[in-house]
Amino acid sequence: MNVPARDRFLELLRTALQEGSLVKLTLGKHRGADATLRNLFVRPVQLKSGTHLAFVWRHATRDITKNVAPAAALAQLEPLLGRDFLDAHLFTQTQSAQLETQPDGSARLRVQATAASPGHGAPAGAPTAGAHDAARHYLIPPNAPWLRGLGVMNDRGQPREGMADKHRQIQKFAELLSHLVAEAFPASDVSSASGADAPDATAALAAPSPATPLHVADMGSGKGYLTFAVAALLGNRARVQGIEARPELVALCNRIAQAEGMGEHLSFAAGHIADTPLPHCDILIALHACDTATDDALARGIQAGARLIVVSPCCQKELRRQLQAPPVLADALRHGIFQERQAEFVTDALRAQLLEYAGYRTKVFEFISTEHTAKNLMIAAVRTVTPGADPETAARLRAFAAFYGIRQQALASHLGVSLLPERPFVPPLPGETSDA
Repeated sequence: MNVPARDRFLELLRTALQEGSLVKLTLGKHRGADATLRNLFVRPVQLKSGTHLAFVWRHATRDITKNVAPAAALAQLEPLLGRDFLDAHLFTQTQSAQLETQPDGSARLRVQATAASPGHGAPAGAPTAGAHDAARHYLIPPNAPWLRGLGVMNDRGQPREGMADKHRQIQKFAELLSHLVAEAFPASDVSSASGADAPDATAALAAPSPATPLHVADMGSGKGYLTFAVAALLGNRARVQGIEARPELVALCNRIAQAEGMGEHLSFAAGHIADTPLPHCDILIALHACDTATDDALARGIQAGARLIVVSPCCQKELRRQLQAPPVLADALRHGIFQERQAEFVTDALRAQLLEYAGYRTKVFEFISTEHTAKNLMIAAVRTVTPGADPETAARLRAFAAFYGIRQQALASHLGVSLLPERPFVPPLPGETSDA
């Protein structure tokens, strides 16, 4: 008798829960009533009361975490499979299983063996899942003291429980920033104090600080994970300041920076993105600034003449109320999820065009895979020319805005750019005056 794919998947999940071999479970392709829900991630966590399962409900703008006893987990997960979520991916210590459900209810199950973990039957000398990471070259050493101070890594240089994704994000950001710095600041601009040519920008930036360091501002630095990464990457060649509205986080980060010997080139100050003074700024960073706070940060960077601006927007709410569906898209945009994604696309596409209008060359790309963070879009801008009136670019901006019914936008307002269509000149008819 053929056992349905869904039932076989549930049996694999039940076995993993009973044996304690579950590594993680990912549910995707949500089609339930809540249009903001994206994924459900499940992983084991150790609490004082014993092992539980952390259910992380990932929404468009927030995560909700609930800890569930293993005995109750299956009852909560079973009704979600194939109904609220069409994709389910199970990872255990010995295999992975993926259940794909079609809208018509048919399902397919794929099961694949994985490398055995240490202590679970791995033959002597066999490579383990962590072997690749252990040999991998990181720009930020995993044993960096500040990573321990922020609670990311333990004393053995390994991610703490629940912090592997954060460590991966930090390393990926350092890698991306190193390339962007090399593009924005050619080696000839950042050669070391001795005058020797540097092989790349990050090597030059790590050299002893010359008389005029680069000034970096991280607007909305939060707990400072990526601010510390910037300071570690650029070294004494830069002066990095994190701006954060919550004074308790400012105090925490300053304590760690001082304790780990980074206080001379890394500091944190209490303030808001819109009004914190920026007398000089070479690199401006704003990661996950909510809604128009991203526009405030972009405007601050442009006005300060920053050569490199890096932002990762989130909560693109401002334009959604203005969006008017072009007739050809009206049917598709009846669905809330498409409206939300269109608002994100239009907002960030307009920001990229406004940066280009202001004299920057832009790149828009995925920061890190969506499984590791929901806020994964990044806009990077490198200044190329002095801003000036460019009628052609302005016309394209207005045409794009008009197509979606956008009449005003925060960054455009900061830059004094009108998004309203220009009224064409119509010559008067015979017998009429020009101002009739």
